[in-house]
Amino acid sequence: MKKVLATLMTMGLAVSMLAGCGTKDAASTEAQTKTAESVAEDTSAAEDTDAADSDAAAGDETYTIGICQLVQHDALDAATQGFKDALTEKLGDRVSFDEQNASGDPVNCATIVNQFVSADVDLILANATASLQAAAAATDSIPILGTSITDYATALEIDDWTGTTGKNISGTSDLAPLDQQAQILNEMFPDAKNVGLLFCSAEANSAYQIGVIKEALEGLGYTCKEYSFADSNDIASVVTSAVSENEVLYVPTDNTAASNAEVINNICVPAGIPVIAGEEGICNGCGIATLSIAYHDIGYKAGEMAYEILVNGADVSTMPIEFAPQVTKKYHASRCEELNITVPEGYEPIEGSAE
Repeated sequence: MKKVLATLMTMGLAVSMLAGCGTKDAASTEAQTKTAESVAEDTSAAEDTDAADSDAAAGDETYTIGICQLVQHDALDAATQGFKDALTEKLGDRVSFDEQNASGDPVNCATIVNQFVSADVDLILANATASLQAAAAATDSIPILGTSITDYATALEIDDWTGTTGKNISGTSDLAPLDQQAQILNEMFPDAKNVGLLFCSAEANSAYQIGVIKEALEGLGYTCKEYSFADSNDIASVVTSAVSENEVLYVPTDNTAASNAEVINNICVPAGIPVIAGEEGICNGCGIATLSIAYHDIGYKAGEMAYEILVNGADVSTMPIEFAPQVTKKYHASRCEELNITVPEGYEPIEGSAE
């Protein structure tokens, strides 16, 4: 522009012409400026579009989760449902579940989780200890969440337990405080002398619970004897022996016992022997009282943990094992009435148990 002004001063005759040229140059400059601004706007818009597309792609990501449940019974069913409920609420149709039941057979658990690994699922939910052990053996890279696991250190054979596994595994526990379960038995049967501890020897977490509660009960003055069955085939004979030698039985959170609760009930009730159970499902099937957790709650919590892993990139190896948010003293109303048992204050009836 300075050159244009100098020319105007020295060439008066060409003022109008040069002024016209100046006007043309200004228009050209303005056009160039507008063009540059337009390009900048277009670039910014393109960047915004790319960012939006990237966000949309992240929001559209889908996940496949393999669920291996050891056996079908109320407690495990509720945990699986809670897990699915949590993820469906958060992800809608962006999550799909390959849900498999092992029918109580650990060998089937191994087959199922190996199929999940071959399919390269995004995450595995292992419902019950045998499922967790099979998943841990099958992969050290796919994130694994357990639920309905009593003690992870026992299940995974971890000696220096710190609350996290340090592996591609975390999850939720179904353990209600065993010392409080012992207190329930003592509240309801303070005059009893002999307590039979009934459990499946093939379930590591059941053996763990029996060891802990035996110590607690013996500390309260009871004489305890263990009665273990290898599987459902010998449960009737073992229960028959237990009821002939004890005044009350204790059954922990045991999947084989849960699947055969009716068998236990049909032996114990006619013999007049009450059962204190480690969880509500077993109590509903054969017990008179329990310190109950809600299995749907621990499954739901596992679902929330899965969301953090899948969507927010949480490191499963550093995620602490989570426990049920609350426990409740519950009793089976009709069975207590049938056995002429007076329930102390502070117990809630199990839903439907009075029918």
